[in-house]
Amino acid sequence: MSARARRTSFPEVVIERDSDTEKSSDDEEEVEDDVVESDDQEEEDVEEQKGKEAEVSSAANKKGKAPITISLKKVCKVCKRTGHQAGFQGPTYIDCPMKPCFLCKLPGHTTVNCPHRVAMEFGVIPASRKRTNNSLDYVFERQVRHRVPSIKPEFVIPDEVNCAVIRYHSRRVTCLEFHPTNNNILLSGDKKGQLGVWDFGKVHEKTVYGNIHSCLLNNMKFSPANDGTVYAASSDGTMSCTDLETGLSTPLMDLNPNGWQGPNSWTMLYGMDLNAEKGLVLVADNFGSLHLVDIRSNSQKGNSILIHKKGTKVVGLHCNPFQPDLLLSCGNDHFARIWDIRRLEAESCLQSLPHKRVVNSAYFSPISGSKIVTTSIDNRIRVWDSIFGNLETPSREIVHSHDFNRHLTPFRAEWDPKDPSESLVVVGRYISENYNGLALHPIDFIDISTGQLVAEVMDPNITTITPVNKLHPRDDVLASGSSRSLFIWRPKEKSEMVQEKDERKIVVCDRKNSKFGDDDDDDSGDDFSSKKGKNGKSKSKKPILVTTPCSSSKKKKKKI
Repeated sequence: MSARARRTSFPEVVIERDSDTEKSSDDEEEVEDDVVESDDQEEEDVEEQKGKEAEVSSAANKKGKAPITISLKKVCKVCKRTGHQAGFQGPTYIDCPMKPCFLCKLPGHTTVNCPHRVAMEFGVIPASRKRTNNSLDYVFERQVRHRVPSIKPEFVIPDEVNCAVIRYHSRRVTCLEFHPTNNNILLSGDKKGQLGVWDFGKVHEKTVYGNIHSCLLNNMKFSPANDGTVYAASSDGTMSCTDLETGLSTPLMDLNPNGWQGPNSWTMLYGMDLNAEKGLVLVADNFGSLHLVDIRSNSQKGNSILIHKKGTKVVGLHCNPFQPDLLLSCGNDHFARIWDIRRLEAESCLQSLPHKRVVNSAYFSPISGSKIVTTSIDNRIRVWDSIFGNLETPSREIVHSHDFNRHLTPFRAEWDPKDPSESLVVVGRYISENYNGLALHPIDFIDISTGQLVAEVMDPNITTITPVNKLHPRDDVLASGSSRSLFIWRPKEKSEMVQEKDERKIVVCDRKNSKFGDDDDDDSGDDFSSKKGKNGKSKSKKPILVTTPCSSSKKKKKKI
């Protein structure tokens, strides 16, 4: 058999260009004088181009090869049409003209001039001070309300990075949890299933356990009986009990005992919470079911219960802090639901709270448990002032930017557990803002009683998005997970006092690049922020942290 000759002829390539990109700006002053001449030249060019295309197509037909067409026209990623582009251009988000405003989801304007972007409290009705004649509301006022002060105290905002560990995890951070008794211990989980234990008081003392789960660690809670034990739920379908001293993990439940049988049968665990009074760990999966695990026997209790639409994820569970028998759940079926644990049955929820899109989180207020705040992917934070009142419609809807793209941990608005007025929440922001030429994604502190933005904290060296935020239950500390890194924020006065003891507060685990915002992981959650942060790169070899609070126009620089 004769050897096959190598193919030497290639098909013709036709390049389509956008007419806007071919215009020259060198002779703008002579355009009016040469209009007729340019029109004639364009007609000649068009005829010549048509002749060339005809020759190419005829030659291709003779040889039996179709020409390859390469289009260089602008294509919108949102509507897939040509002539325009939408998305981030530097620090500015450009809307698609065929779609409504990306921020408030309403037509008639763009994100740049959206009234909610100028004033977050636009259209938000403040909390009413009127009392109702509802008997349940009367009981609530007598038994619970006295614990909540009528005068709102001044908010304390952690607005300066005190210490950080850069590239701590190998994948993006998915959840954070503070130690119940040790104020300086922070636990973190990532997409790979690793569990990190970091003593941010000593900064350099950190441990990562990588043999607990095989994929996303979605939630974790400390044992009420032993503060050295933590329960974790993962997308590998297992729930584990881990000793933080030794790193030894005991699987308490495995919903995939036969291994991988295809995506339709693979069960993942998302929402999780503890009921200390009943000694139960409650976990929910991606098929809408709730599972109960007995802490005392470390075994599953009873059968699973369908609490959301079958085949949808239940991403959040929260037991009421004042009445633990009340359970709040939320999921991908666009609902948040209130349940009574004492009579858990399918379709037996006490109340369903409808939303327009997926609900990322739902939490009772931390002290009285009478309020509910939810975060939906339709860029809305919804607030219910009283679980004893009318729950058909929320008390307020606050427009906030958290409708995220792929490769990001979902944004969740979480309460400040130290706020006695139960009105302060913290949540990361998706759409970037232009701060002196830098594209930054601030962390927002919002007063849900009025809808006003209390503070926005940021650092020019943190150019990645920060979707995971946790406020300390006892100290004025904010922990943030941005991409693979962890940051500890404190108020400026306290941060300065702590920094006098130790000047070096930054630990870089991966020294390929000293830039905070850069990341080698393609699934790190900064798919466009790393491009935007090039102008903010520091020339100094040591990291420099700069914090710009929204209330101050001057920058304060401090070497760490």
